[in-house]
Amino acid sequence: MQNKGVIVFLTVIITGLCLYYLSFTFVSNGIQKNASEYATDASGNVDFAKRRAYLDSIWREPVYNFLGADFTYQEIKETELGLGLDLQGGMHVTLEVSPVEIVKGLAGNPKDEGFNKAVEDARQAAKTSTDKFVNLFYSAWQSNNPNRKLSSIFATAANRGRISLESSDSEILDIIDKEVENAIDRSFNILRTRIDRFGTSQPNIQRIQGSGRIQIELPGVDNQERVRNLLQGVAKLQFWEVAELNDLGGSLEAVNAAWVADNKSSNTTAAADTVSTENMSEEDSLRNALEKQLAEIDPLNPSTDVSPIFSLLYPNYGLAYQVRDTLVINRILKNPDYNSLLPRDIKLLWGVKPFKPEGTSDEVLELYAIKAPRGTDEAPLEGDVVTDARQVLDQTSRPAVSMQMNAEGARKWRSLTAANIGKRIAVVLDNYVYTAPVVNGEIPTGQSEISGSFSLQEAQDLANILKSGSLPAPTQIVEESIIGPTLGKEAQSQGVFSMISGLVIVVLFMLAYYSKGGLVAIAALVFNIFFILGILAQLGAALTLPGIAGIVLTIGMSIDANVLIFERIKEELRNGAGLIAAINSGYNKAFSAILDSNVTTFLTGAILYALGQGPVKGFAIVLMIGIASSFFSAVFITRVIVSWMSKKGDKSSISFSSPIAKNTLSSLNFDFLGKRKVAYLISSGIIILGLGIAAINGLKFGVDFTGGRSYIVAFDEPVVPSELKVGLDGEFDGSVEVKTYGANNVLKVTTSYLINEDDDASNKQVEEKVKSGIATVTGLTFTDDAENLSSGQFAITGSSKVGATVADDIKASSVEAMLAALIAIFLYILVRFRKWQFSLASIIALIHDTLFVIAAFAIASAFGATFEIDQVFIAAVLTVIGYSINDTVIVFDRIRENIENRGTGKLVKIFNDAINQTLGRTLITSFTTLIVVIVLLIFGGEVLRGFSFALFIGILVGTYSSVYIATPIVVDLMKREIDNEKEKEAKKVS
Repeated sequence: MQNKGVIVFLTVIITGLCLYYLSFTFVSNGIQKNASEYATDASGNVDFAKRRAYLDSIWREPVYNFLGADFTYQEIKETELGLGLDLQGGMHVTLEVSPVEIVKGLAGNPKDEGFNKAVEDARQAAKTSTDKFVNLFYSAWQSNNPNRKLSSIFATAANRGRISLESSDSEILDIIDKEVENAIDRSFNILRTRIDRFGTSQPNIQRIQGSGRIQIELPGVDNQERVRNLLQGVAKLQFWEVAELNDLGGSLEAVNAAWVADNKSSNTTAAADTVSTENMSEEDSLRNALEKQLAEIDPLNPSTDVSPIFSLLYPNYGLAYQVRDTLVINRILKNPDYNSLLPRDIKLLWGVKPFKPEGTSDEVLELYAIKAPRGTDEAPLEGDVVTDARQVLDQTSRPAVSMQMNAEGARKWRSLTAANIGKRIAVVLDNYVYTAPVVNGEIPTGQSEISGSFSLQEAQDLANILKSGSLPAPTQIVEESIIGPTLGKEAQSQGVFSMISGLVIVVLFMLAYYSKGGLVAIAALVFNIFFILGILAQLGAALTLPGIAGIVLTIGMSIDANVLIFERIKEELRNGAGLIAAINSGYNKAFSAILDSNVTTFLTGAILYALGQGPVKGFAIVLMIGIASSFFSAVFITRVIVSWMSKKGDKSSISFSSPIAKNTLSSLNFDFLGKRKVAYLISSGIIILGLGIAAINGLKFGVDFTGGRSYIVAFDEPVVPSELKVGLDGEFDGSVEVKTYGANNVLKVTTSYLINEDDDASNKQVEEKVKSGIATVTGLTFTDDAENLSSGQFAITGSSKVGATVADDIKASSVEAMLAALIAIFLYILVRFRKWQFSLASIIALIHDTLFVIAAFAIASAFGATFEIDQVFIAAVLTVIGYSINDTVIVFDRIRENIENRGTGKLVKIFNDAINQTLGRTLITSFTTLIVVIVLLIFGGEVLRGFSFALFIGILVGTYSSVYIATPIVVDLMKREIDNEKEKEAKKVS
């Protein structure tokens, strides 16, 4: 075998990298176990606040050494293979930035009746439309203000230089669009700052491209109301005077003395006291006596008479500390006894972003002393006076920020700057200091320039932040999902059990059918799963329940390549080839089919990732990684192993079939194409029946397609869903559905009540109605403690909310995904097989498979088995499309090979032979995949029930369609060529 050394080298490198990245997961699990043990009392109860405090205390401390490199707990958490919300519990939120205030702010909040009517009409239309708000506003403007230009409203003094009375409507709409986009970026950065300081591990925030939405995941949160308030609060921009160290008087010395006294009296020494103050400057030019006092501290022998407030100070930068030390400082400053010693007109605020002193890799944050007038929390100047802010270049061509204020702001700014010449004024947002420039002189107008050592991006970000005062961008929650820890643990156990069960069954089958060849396939399978987990860890991705489903599915599909190779080898051996020749021929002949089938399935995974959201993306990532790693392991790693096992040549003991399976599924000669019309009738009948039932009874769409709210409710004993529904119908005007969710004491309550209202009050109203309605019907009482449910109680273990416009977007993206997959597959088949008949037949077969799955859902519902059609269902259908085209491509590849070897004579026989020759591989692959899908269906839990059922039907019908639909349709489309063959045969006979 050629290039064996390269494959071994790559395998070793990839294995080493996977071990390296997965090692962080093992270390993290060990640390969390230690934290749980630390927080567990003698009775076995875990104090979660104590556990959180333990983890926070080591957040920036080195806890793992790998080959001399130290890693902090924060770095470990960023690199570990995390768990998705569905496996550990937490909160998933999608926020939408409201552009209403942006439009009003740009117009100067006029009292113009026509303008305000247009804004209100657009706001109402946005509740049920997926179109951009700016487009809705313009349509409403034209309806309410015919023949009136937008410039009559937007040509204000604040917009001078950008919008004039001569500006066209399209120019103004472009400016509004740009400001809305800036507002989304601004909100994204503000929210990122907020959640980074929220105190949850591995928060995730991302913009949903093409929309004004921001998606946030917060694992393990236990206070949902706090999260909602944190995320939806409007950012407040303020300008404050900055006090320098000498303005603090002896207050810091007083805090230091109190801390030292407390620690001596308790005979304890804080660990932070031992932190070295190496390189402390001895310069005589220190700004005040406080810094001189600090400089006199012996850095090599830190005294217990000095608190962390002094001992941890970063030298030469005033009141500044390394980021890793801020936790210790915060604990001291938040202590009421120490905080009371600070001046009452001073409050301490951190800078928002750490800086790195020149020549070091240290991350340092400055702690600003802000002058807050006694008895008030009002800033000398609020941010709503800023009318515009832009990134510009200063006199030395360095990035700077130009800021313009209105008349009132200019007046206050003049007096504020006049009183602080040579001092600093802080720009504060959300109680974090974004910048604190020194005032060079009085600024008599509202036009200012902020310069410094900004990068271009930093200057643009600061300009955008300064606009948050006059152009606030409120955010509202349009989609929300809460998964309790109980539900997460249950999902973990179900997912792991499904994966292990599927793996064990497939392993036993491969050993029984392929003997020693089965061992090779198992080795490839182990490498494949190991690579998937390692690459996921390397990418910093989280493993979700749909991701586990992707791994389980990959277990079945990764066998396909080895089955193809082994069946080819067996075929060559039956034709009289020697072992080595058969192995070489088997790998060579199977390669093109394996490549084509993997590429088509990968395409569907890529489309899922590009157009899907939430759980669908998690599934798509695992599917794509699984396909790539299975191709490498099944084709190349197995080749190395087989070469080693067959090094004795034809005398080697390796075998690719057991006595039971030696001649199974060989020498088949069925006339499949002769029965194609019967197959057409059967397929048409089942599809028409299913779609007819769907038309009459309807399909059950999930909340993410219809919009609404759903709640997972756990009871201490079984509850009949129909009885609860009847009782809740009165509360929700009949817009409620109740069904069993995995167990007879767990129900899922779904309602579309107040579907178009996204405010907190509506959310609380619906949730309270659910609680009170259940309590009234069952006589049980509600409890927040879902993990310790007592007799006579019920608890909500999870909930989700999807706004109507989000549901419309999800439906639209699902349709886009389906169409994109079909187009991509059509083009790929056309390029690979060079005949449009093959491409068109493939697409018709895939449409057949999709309709068949939908029909099966409708028929199942008629028999009482109801499965929801949601995002995960779309993922299942696209997976079926990938799997079905995989089967079809294998047959088409053999047809292409037969035509190359035998010419185009007797096409029907060539097609029939190709189906018979690949039938063994088709049935074995379908069987192994069905095994793991059945395991998922039985043990995967309620979340994956519909997904598994769709896959189960899809694999069956995909196998059937590759034999009885796709290939026969090619024959029918090539009827002219076949008729020409018959004419030639007839002429020969005559």
